[in-house]
Amino acid sequence: MAKVLINEQLIDEQDAKVSYEDRGYVFGDGVYEYIRVYDNKLFTVKEHFERFLRSATEIGLDLEYSVDALIELCRELVACNDIKNGGVYIQATRGVAPRDHAFPNSDVKPVIMAFTKSYDRPYQDLENGINAITTEDIRWLRCDIKSLNLLGNVLAKEAAVKYNAKEAIQHRGDTVTEGASTNVLVVKDGKIYTHPVNNYILNGITRRVIKWVAEDEGIPFVEEAITTDFLKEADEVIVSSTSVEVMPVIKVDGESVNDGKVGPITKQLQEGFDRYIRSHSI
Repeated sequence: MAKVLINEQLIDEQDAKVSYEDRGYVFGDGVYEYIRVYDNKLFTVKEHFERFLRSATEIGLDLEYSVDALIELCRELVACNDIKNGGVYIQATRGVAPRDHAFPNSDVKPVIMAFTKSYDRPYQDLENGINAITTEDIRWLRCDIKSLNLLGNVLAKEAAVKYNAKEAIQHRGDTVTEGASTNVLVVKDGKIYTHPVNNYILNGITRRVIKWVAEDEGIPFVEEAITTDFLKEADEVIVSSTSVEVMPVIKVDGESVNDGKVGPITKQLQEGFDRYIRSHSI
């Protein structure tokens, strides 16, 4: 039986419970991360937990954990559940307290929970590409925090599903921000364009790896706002995340991206990403 981690205790999944007064449940008052496992190793886990602690700090949540301590907890859970390829979801909430919008007193301690799942890499989609739609970005203005408040993302993803697409590319007015659960990168004339890191997007770990690969390969990586028109005139479109990796988009709103085939720079980035899996997994 799989184990779930709750406050450093490994518990059988059937016995893992959440209090009805947990602030993550009643307010979405917490933060989370998702870490990929390849061949029993954690990929870019240091970067993930640095972001996890940053997100917690941004909402005034003191977790009293170091990055190394979180890595060890994560390793223990992966080993216990014998995860060869898959992922680890971890979240921290502000704790259990009577429902009140204001923060509870300092006696209330955060609740940290984590679980694992096994699955293989999305090889077919990585080779053939996926369809996406565009939709207005209705989320709050602190998208740089990886918070539990994901209703806007959920509604965007559901819109994609209704149109037989796998991702919704969001925009504020004419400015492309990011996907419902991904970052968005556009290739035009041999250059990669993507929204700059600020409060409108999450600084994705896979986005960072793509930037590293681009630097290795001498591909210009331009961090500036792009428009929906620029998106639809792209030579290649990519969405990236821990789960989907470097994912080519071959159609946007039913229209083919360029010739509707996975482009050469996307393939180059995918090959570079594979190299980083080998060098940045521990």
